[in-house]
Amino acid sequence: MTAPNQPTDDLSDFADLMTREQEFASPRDLDPEAHRRRRRRGLIITAVCVVLLLAATGGYVAWALTAPVNPPAVTTQIPPVPVGGAASLAAVPAGASAISISGADEYLGEGASGIWSSSGTGDPLPIASITKLITALVILDAVPLASADDPGPTITFSKADHDLYDRYYVQGATIAPMPTGTSMSLHDALAAMLIPSASNYAEALSSRIFGSQNAFLGATRDWLSAHGLTGTTITEPTGISPRNTSTTADLLAIGKLAAANPTIAQIVATPSISLPGAGQLHNTNGLLGTSGITGLKTGTLGHGTYSLLYTATLVVGTAEPLAVTGVILGGPTRESVNGSVLATLDSIRTGFHEVPVATTGHEVGTISTPWGSTAQLVIGEDAAIFTWSDTPIIATMDIETPPTYRDGSVVGSVTWTAGPHTVTAPVAIKGSVDAPSEWWRLTHPSELG
Repeated sequence: MTAPNQPTDDLSDFADLMTREQEFASPRDLDPEAHRRRRRRGLIITAVCVVLLLAATGGYVAWALTAPVNPPAVTTQIPPVPVGGAASLAAVPAGASAISISGADEYLGEGASGIWSSSGTGDPLPIASITKLITALVILDAVPLASADDPGPTITFSKADHDLYDRYYVQGATIAPMPTGTSMSLHDALAAMLIPSASNYAEALSSRIFGSQNAFLGATRDWLSAHGLTGTTITEPTGISPRNTSTTADLLAIGKLAAANPTIAQIVATPSISLPGAGQLHNTNGLLGTSGITGLKTGTLGHGTYSLLYTATLVVGTAEPLAVTGVILGGPTRESVNGSVLATLDSIRTGFHEVPVATTGHEVGTISTPWGSTAQLVIGEDAAIFTWSDTPIIATMDIETPPTYRDGSVVGSVTWTAGPHTVTAPVAIKGSVDAPSEWWRLTHPSELG
């Protein structure tokens, strides 16, 4: 029988249920002190998490706003180099020609002061009255004058000297009066020989100084040999003989020797002179004073033999004027020879010129940044370089890193070189390169240092 035991089982179930309810009771039913400890731990954990999050965010912001950035990228291109116009020497219609230019080797090339340009034959050709220049040099070698104003010894002309006037007149040579018994200084007698190219004075002086024509010719040969002028032959003092010949190379050397002699240099630069006994004498060199020509001597034996040995001073823009010595032998007419000389000198003069190489504002580079700020590099001023003909012009660029990239800041230069000359123009920034914005810094951490 089981009925009497039923209450006992019911009480057991209730007691068990009450026990379980106590296990799942509300925190309010727990110990208050335990509850407070539990809540405090939760708040501390939450606060620590918040602090850590704020610290991490603040650290990133501080780093992003202050971290260095790479400098702007600079690209450059050297400006195109211009080419100067090529000089073209005028053609010389003659048997031979040559020109020497002193003071311009650095422009015209090494050796320009020797023979810079030549045309025609290098063989000896008749030099006609250019001979008188050699006669004067030989005479002054024997009887030197102290200066250009030194009159030197006095020459008194005899009846034999006077007779030379008629003899050369018959031969069609240039002559000047030489009355018997008249006296003249050696300086003035040389002037009468060189300025109007008087042949009678050439023979009279050479015979008087050396005693005879044979002695004069012997002294002339010695003088030519001493100066290495092996391409020159002199058979008489006037040039009336076509056997008086020389090469253009020898004549350039003779011209320089004459120009270096103060007495001769003064005489051959004189357009006209009035001398007692000889009268008014005019220089046969009609180019004197034209296009910088300063001397020396004409010569001709008729059609096809017109010649000129000349010196000139050319102002072309170099530090010092150029000294030119030139010669033309065997030209068809006096006019053609003179025209060729003027054209040659003009082509040399115009061959020296200023070549523009830079214009203000010409772009030679760019500046760019990852954050999109850009500017240009531009030439800061116009520039031109002085040079000869089409001498190659070389350009180089030097750009430095500036502390700031602001509009107008000079950051380098461009230099052009041509021959002995250089010219430099500054390179400046056009536009400003701004610093990156805060937002760009915060959103581009990979671009920061």
